[in-house]
Amino acid sequence: MALRISLHKIRPSYILKPRGKNLKFVYYIRCALRNWVPQCWLKRHKTTLLNSLEHRTDKDYILDRVNYYNKLTSITPVTGTKSLTDIPNKGSTYNRDTFEIARYFDPSLKIDTLFGDNVQIGTTPSIVKSRPIQADNQFDVVLNLDKVRHFTFLKDKRSFASKLNQAIFRGATYQSHRQRFMNMYFGHPLVDCANTAHKSDLPSEWNKPLITLYDHLHYKFVICLEGNDVASNLKWVMSSNSIAIMPKPKYETWFMEGRLQAGVHYIEIKDDFSDLEEKIQYYSQHIDEAEVIIRNAHEFVHQFFDHTREELIAILVMQKYFEMTGQVHRSK
Repeated sequence: MALRISLHKIRPSYILKPRGKNLKFVYYIRCALRNWVPQCWLKRHKTTLLNSLEHRTDKDYILDRVNYYNKLTSITPVTGTKSLTDIPNKGSTYNRDTFEIARYFDPSLKIDTLFGDNVQIGTTPSIVKSRPIQADNQFDVVLNLDKVRHFTFLKDKRSFASKLNQAIFRGATYQSHRQRFMNMYFGHPLVDCANTAHKSDLPSEWNKPLITLYDHLHYKFVICLEGNDVASNLKWVMSSNSIAIMPKPKYETWFMEGRLQAGVHYIEIKDDFSDLEEKIQYYSQHIDEAEVIIRNAHEFVHQFFDHTREELIAILVMQKYFEMTGQVHRSK
């Protein structure tokens, strides 16, 4: 148990983050320490977690999330030859984050993966970080991957009312929809937007250096535009006292972007961004309505803060994966 506590105490969210981002060297230390955890402890800890489910008051909530991430309903074999031993605790964050959960299972079990910014519907049960928000995405089984980059949360001491009546966007504008946004709003008095990844084929006046996450919090609104898949800033924006303003999300991760409601958790704008100015002006004047959205966003974010529950959910997602691929007997 002492090892468990020491790992928990050095989680990035509990130490100083001067730029707001998770500290990668802490993440890598935690990953390295997993190599020293004995199998007997992992087996005992997994059994304890699974046995606790029946007595938890949030059992229905946990199972709902498990079935949200893993929508498999019939036995469908894996197609590849990769086993859990082929997922090392090194290299990419996708490997390391999958290993964190896979180490609780028989290493000979087979697994298919679609690592990276996945925007396609899979045809075989595969572990993914992201998937399209569509009814037929059941083969894409979500785990919390690349979380050192994506799962960042902030403590914001500024009130919404005290912030600038503007929106801010900082990001790489490789994608055509981000370039279209910059074309529409660069230099607009209500939108402070800039490209942080200089490209020779884009206007040089768009370029500005990176700023800290906390620098964004001077503004009432933070633009959250999906990039290759999800908007990576959405989680920390929703944990702040600013409001995420964005088109309806098309992709989702462990954060369950598909369950976010427009006007409840974020301010929705059209895919062509044409109503952005209208939304900024409205919520700048209707502070009470904006603060309700902020409270709802905080409540949504808060569900991911229980480390033990998140671990249990991930183990159950993986357990269901092996059951629904016909590799282990289904739990009763």
